[in-house]
Amino acid sequence: MMSRAYSWLLLSFIFVPFISFVFARRGQDLHCGACRALVDEIEWEISQVDPKKTIKKKSFRINPDGTQSATEVPYARSEVHLMELLERVCEKMRDYGEKTDSNTQRKTYVRVLSRDGKTMDASNTNLDSEMISNLKFTCERIVEEYEDELFEFFSHEAENVKDKLCSKRTDLCDHAVHIAHDEL
Repeated sequence: MMSRAYSWLLLSFIFVPFISFVFARRGQDLHCGACRALVDEIEWEISQVDPKKTIKKKSFRINPDGTQSATEVPYARSEVHLMELLERVCEKMRDYGEKTDSNTQRKTYVRVLSRDGKTMDASNTNLDSEMISNLKFTCERIVEEYEDELFEFFSHEAENVKDKLCSKRTDLCDHAVHIAHDEL
């Protein structure tokens, strides 16, 4: 009787930390993957805006004659543009699938539907609706929690936004060094 209780106790000390580690890493992989996919989608959307497109930006100051000054600013990266993007960007997560590295068992998230609607290679990719839902929900949480940082990084052009935002600023990716730097 004592040995059975001792065995259960020993197993709980071995497996509980292991299981906790696996779930923590899986959650961390999901947050990192959602952040990196979010950055990819925002960068692509910004690149699709006509550089000649502008919007009027009114000043909050009122002139002595009662009018407000307005200036033309580029639409891409404007506050209005970024707000519109952040409202809808997480819908793009439905175009992603989950791949598991056979060596490290780390999860990464890759596009399985091209931006022109064509199916891409989805071999060895999890396309489960629950995974997609989790990725979308995580994306939405990141947008909500880090909205100020997203505006800061995307209001002007910056290099290596994925690493700067997802690793250094937010700590969503602790293993960014091991992730290949892909291109749009």
